[in-house]
Formats: sequence, structure tokens, C-alpha cells
Amino acid sequence: MITGDQYRERIARLKPNVYMGGKLTDRFDPRLVGGVNVMAATYDFAFDPELEGVAVATSHLTGEKINRFTQIHRSVDDLLNKQKMTRLYCQEVGGCIQRCMGIDALNGVSVVAYEADRKYGSKYNENFINFMKRVQKEDLSLNCAQTDAKGNRPWRPHEQKDPDLYLRVVEKKADGIIVNGAKAHNSCSTYVDEIVAIPTRNMTAEEPDWAVAFAVPSDWEGVTLINAAYSPNKRKKLTAPFNTYGIGHSITVFDHVFIPWERVFLCGETELAGKLALLFALFHRHSYTGCKAAVSEIFTGATALAAEYNGIARAQHVRHKLADMIQVVDLIYAAGIAAGVNATKADSGTYIPDTNYCNAGRMLAGEAIYKEFESLAAIAGGLVATLPPEEDFYDEKTGPYLHKYIMRNPDIPAEHQHRAFRLFQDMMASAWGGHKLIDYLHGGGSPVIEKVAIYRDHNMEHSKNIVKKLGGIPFEGSTKKIDRESHAWL
Repeated sequence: MITGDQYRERIARLKPNVYMGGKLTDRFDPRLVGGVNVMAATYDFAFDPELEGVAVATSHLTGEKINRFTQIHRSVDDLLNKQKMTRLYCQEVGGCIQRCMGIDALNGVSVVAYEADRKYGSKYNENFINFMKRVQKEDLSLNCAQTDAKGNRPWRPHEQKDPDLYLRVVEKKADGIIVNGAKAHNSCSTYVDEIVAIPTRNMTAEEPDWAVAFAVPSDWEGVTLINAAYSPNKRKKLTAPFNTYGIGHSITVFDHVFIPWERVFLCGETELAGKLALLFALFHRHSYTGCKAAVSEIFTGATALAAEYNGIARAQHVRHKLADMIQVVDLIYAAGIAAGVNATKADSGTYIPDTNYCNAGRMLAGEAIYKEFESLAAIAGGLVATLPPEEDFYDEKTGPYLHKYIMRNPDIPAEHQHRAFRLFQDMMASAWGGHKLIDYLHGGGSPVIEKVAIYRDHNMEHSKNIVKKLGGIPFEGSTKKIDRESHAWL
């Protein structure tokens, strides 16, 4: 395992291929440093004695101690510890921990590569295991590049006017493949060691060129990262941990990129493309039951703090809002626990969380976030939007006025009240807050996608048979079981 500083030193050695604002930029551009700090924290947390039980795991490949962000889940406890780690880390950085997506992708690859080798005699699983050993030994940070540009949404990959609108193989060679295309919404790609590219959907028999998965360094020849970055407003006087973090997202362009065969995990096996896409989504939504529980808890705590500082903590409507918010926190996290406890062991030995519980937890989180924004906005009040700039609180003339008139609860010092409302402003009334309004809804899968999965994977015939039995209507089969057929597609 390495430290955050060692991670920074390694990232600094990457070749420049990041563009922002029309210019080639450094990975330590001030706009990107917040994201780098989040990723660095995932390394430093592994050396925190208080977090060792969840931050550190044992490799099933080597028996060595590893950062849990490089682990393939081999038990229910592995899934539950991953979820717990994600929640704790997100609480520490105030939001998305980002490093989960790469290992979520590789857990999916671990299942599909094994199945491909067994079915076709390929060497994908051998490639995966060798890559995984290196990931663990060097403690590599990973990004998952899944979402394609997609072009005209009703058209499949092979129907698009431009075939590159889905990442595809354009040439197969003796020593590797050439790929062309782009991946969108690619979080943290600019400050990770490796990019893991996987399909975004199922592929038909006409689409073998688009059924491809591989890993490449983030500065690989032909890879261009066109980045958007977000961070809370920079502080001048009121330094705070929240304002040292951020996130970057890229359009990741692959322009005739050569991928050596030893880095390829899928190439042309159309019937496995959709399975890999779904597995990543499933592992990632399980991570979200830790992440989004943390985010909801942050909004709950902020709303409670706003009520206390406004002097209305005992008001009944405040308590009702907070009770609703607490319920969401607990239900999201409980869904993740249920998904882990009801996990299925794949033939590869990887434990796969239950799809129904994962999707139910993620859907609840996505649908609740706007209500959480509304609750904090309602209790905090208009000052969140109209708070004067930080400098005015330290100006010789205006500072005394502001410290006098920002006072609410007389038991709370003026600076504490200023700090709280400055944080609420960062959370909601800023570029960061606007970005998070979309991120928290769509990240990891939009609620409508979870609804599709929930309906698809529920055994509705079993539910109808329960009612038929109660109504005395003939039916086939038994109702004397708790039906869990969510992994029939395995």
C-alpha cells in the first residue's frame, strides 16, 4: 500500500493529455486539485488505525494486505466492509469518494472474464488476474469508462451514422487491438493511474466490434481527456476541510488507440457485453448504498445544525423533516446490507450483491436528494443565497456589521454561524451545489433505470400467486418461500 503523497508523486509523472478551457493543462491545475485530494485521501485512510478493519483487506491472489479499493469481493463480509468503508470515507470528504468506480468495474470483469475463458478458451481471465496482481501490488487508482456518447438514442451501436459513437474495435492485430470512440461522464479519469473501459449496454450478434473491455494507463498514447472540474468555493480566511475537495469529469476520447492483448478482457463476445455492463452497475449501486447514505446523513446534519443555529431546533415541523431524512439514511444503508447478506457466489468466486436490494437503495437515494436539498433550504433560509462574500466579514468597516447582524441563536458564536452558512451556501447555492443537483440524481444510474431493473428482476408471477392463493384462485407452484430470483441471469 502507498500513501497519498506517493500517489501524488506518481500522478505527477503522467504525460500531459488533459484539456480544460481549450488548453492542455497539468493534472495539478488548481481546478483539479480538489479531485486529487479526494483520491489521495483514499490512500491515507488505509493507514489510519481507526479505519484498518474496513480500509485494509487481504488479497485472495497473494495473501498480502491490500487497500480495500483494490479487492475482489470473495465473501459477504467483503461486500459489507466495502459498503461501510465507502460511507465512512464519504463522510470524511463531504461527498463522492470516486475511487469505488474502478474496483466496481473490475469486480464485474472478474465474473465475465472467467466465464469467457471457460466458454471460449480465451485468455481474458489470465489477463485479468495478472492485471489485478499489479493493481494490488502497486495500489493503483482506477477509473471506469462505461457510458458511450450513444449518438441518436433510439438507434443501436451498429445503426448509428457514425460507428464511433459507441467505443469499438476498428482493427485486430497479432499483438493487440485498435479502438476508436469516446466515453462520457468519466469521473476522476484525469487523476487516476488506469482507465478500465467496459461496454455500456447489451450487444447483438451484429455488434461484436462494440463488445470490448480493456484497461489502459490514463496517459496512454491516443487517449485525450477533455475535462470539467468542480470544487466548493475557495476559502480565504475560513479554511475548512470541505473546501479542499472536488471532482473532475471527462469526455475520454480514444483516437485509434492500441491496446495490447494482455490488457484486453473482452473482445467480440456479444452475449457477455450486457452482462458486464449490468454487473458494473450492480457493484456500483451497492457502493452507492454507502456513498448516498453518507450524503443523506450530511444533509440531515446540516439541516439539524441550521435549525439549532436559527434557534428553531425544537419546532415540530423541523423534527418531522429530520425524521424523514433519518429514515432515508437508514433505508439506503439497510438496502446495501440486505444486498450484501443476500449476495450470490459466481463461478469465479466473486460475491455479487443482490440486484433488487441494490436497485431499491439507489433509487430511493436518487429520488430523495431533491427533498433533502429542499429541507436544508427551507430550514436554513434565504441567507444561503444572499450571504455576502467572505472578504466583507474581515473588512475594517463592514466586518463588525456582519458579525453583529448574522447572529441568530445567542449561544452560538458569530464565526460559527458564518462558517455554517458558508458551508450551506457551498452545498446548494454555488457551482458545486448545482453540479451536485445533477450528480446525486444520475450518478450510478438514474432512478428510472433502477425502476426498470427492479421491475425486470422481480418475480411478479410469484407475487400474483400469493394473491391467487388468498383469493382461492387456482395457480401453479408454491408460495411457501421468500422468492429471490434476482440472479437468474448469472
